[in-house]
Amino acid sequence: MLPCRRALSEFGKALLRRRALDCNGEETRFARCLSTLDLIALGVGSTLGAGVYVLAGEVAREKAGPAIVLCFLIAALSSMLAGLCYAEFGARVPKTGSAYMYSYVTVGEIWAFITGWNLILSYVIGTASVARAWSSTFDNLVEQKISGFFKVAMAMKVPGNVLAQYPDLFALILILLLTGLLAFGVNESALVNKIFTGINLVVLGFVIVSGFVKGDTANWDLKQDDFERFYNSSNSTQPIESDFGVGGFAPFGLSGILSGAATCFYAFVGFDCIATTSEEAKNPMRSIPIGIVASLLICFFAYFGVSAALTMMMPYYQLNKQSPLPEAFSHVGWAPARYIVAVGSLCALSTSLLGSMFPMPRVIYAMAEDGLLFRGLSQINGRTKTPLLATIVSGIVAALMAFLFDLAALVDLMSIGTLLAYSLVAICVLILRYQPGSLSSSAQGSSSQTEKLVELVGGEKVAVSRGGDSGDEDSVEVEDAPLQEGFSFKLLFLPSHKSPTLASGTIVYVTTAVISVFITILCAVLATHLAELMAADPAVVAVCVVLTLLCAVCVVIIWRQPESKEALTFKVPLLPWLPIFSVFVNIYLMMQLDISTWCRFAVWMALGFAIYFFYGIWNSSEARSSPRKYEPALQAKGPIYRGAPNDSDTEGGSSL
Repeated sequence: MLPCRRALSEFGKALLRRRALDCNGEETRFARCLSTLDLIALGVGSTLGAGVYVLAGEVAREKAGPAIVLCFLIAALSSMLAGLCYAEFGARVPKTGSAYMYSYVTVGEIWAFITGWNLILSYVIGTASVARAWSSTFDNLVEQKISGFFKVAMAMKVPGNVLAQYPDLFALILILLLTGLLAFGVNESALVNKIFTGINLVVLGFVIVSGFVKGDTANWDLKQDDFERFYNSSNSTQPIESDFGVGGFAPFGLSGILSGAATCFYAFVGFDCIATTSEEAKNPMRSIPIGIVASLLICFFAYFGVSAALTMMMPYYQLNKQSPLPEAFSHVGWAPARYIVAVGSLCALSTSLLGSMFPMPRVIYAMAEDGLLFRGLSQINGRTKTPLLATIVSGIVAALMAFLFDLAALVDLMSIGTLLAYSLVAICVLILRYQPGSLSSSAQGSSSQTEKLVELVGGEKVAVSRGGDSGDEDSVEVEDAPLQEGFSFKLLFLPSHKSPTLASGTIVYVTTAVISVFITILCAVLATHLAELMAADPAVVAVCVVLTLLCAVCVVIIWRQPESKEALTFKVPLLPWLPIFSVFVNIYLMMQLDISTWCRFAVWMALGFAIYFFYGIWNSSEARSSPRKYEPALQAKGPIYRGAPNDSDTEGGSSL
């Protein structure tokens, strides 16, 4: 019985082992060539895609009317929650891998693999679907001549609607061309992205100015009489309520605004690609937080301005869901402007495609370098300084998907991967801010707790070795806050120290896991029994109240624990409320997906777990490292002497 228990214990430890991290060295296999402007352009280009040209019309007509501007405001605030969490981790962990790496150094290997595996799925499907959208947009400009030819010459009629109606050769060629561009070098890719993003922003600026010049604010306060005149003149057979609502600024009420905000949230997905450039940015600890926040703000103003202009130019119930902007310009007598809009749309799709393709090989590279995927994929080309093999393989897979498959049924899978990554990053930020010691150190020579490797041991003076000079030691006075203490229930609400201890860090770690479970159950109840809750069904109300109270208790426990005073270039404000609310929003949106999407997700995860349990768990770098790189940061007795920051025993002084 004892050997079996020991084996299970070792297996559990293997699943939750965390990556040793050394952020002190400047060495990287990538070329550090991306400026802050490059990162902002990458974030804007990948986020401000075709949605701004299509989504605004669809949401305004069916869900929100002129109140779509509020939908984008709510969606932007929700996205900013995730963006701020990514920004703090970008300042903490300047390593390639985005949410995969953040999960690995915080919550363990199995969660890191799940995150990385789903990010790969999201990027592959995103790349293929955007390439097909680019092909379709161009096809519309030439009056469907391309699709007409392929439907006649190469029609694919397969039962089940798995394959597309015809092979999209145009999309395949487009992805292969951009794969070659990405393999050629980061500088060249960044330059092309900046050019297309600039053109897109100029076109959107033209749309916004035109809307405010030619628009009419009366379209934000339409009455029933206005719609009835349109309804009678167009001989429509649709019920009046289905298109008009009740009129005014918010014709479909609060429920329409919230439903529209949930849809608009996905328009802001894409900024996370900035986090994959950590080893290619010139100054990642500064550039990544600025790039994420600035790109989200730019995208919000673009979405807000375009949706306001669109609903002022044309009554919301007359908007064309497929091509709202060209129809709106025709409505105000500027029909030739449709060609300007078409150019902007193609540029937006091009940058969105590049934004989907850019992070994909970098996540694959990070996982392969750690041994969780096949190590051959971690090869870096010596001349271009890019993960060449990972770029080529991922590009070919995405190209084949775009060439053959109907992706409409798979697009929702993108949401699961992205929202799961957002949730884990928020959880990781929450955990790390309450841990003793530090995760990484700045190479810029700051006088932070990280660089000095101050060990808080019982209020004593501790000898700390600096720099790499074995004889140069400083005695650093620390506050009376021993980092090792016994656990008691009193510590849940009344911690005994002002600085994080091992006990307080463990309390936050466990409480975060517990509140994540409660939030997941609460979101599942809200997603499946919202009608009963609105009707005040006693059983549903009782369950929701109990779960909310349990979550509130967990939040208070985390809030009462001492927070790390480690100096960072960027910190998420309003802890622990903001990360926890971000987790709630993300999980609730995941619960909105239908059962067929979750079944496809289960199949993808089954394939991933087969790779992990037959290959990754045995070949990961952490499995091979012996003894373990993570030693306890704190000892029970006496002063602690550490080597230089680059010493392999400390791995950046991590206490995890």
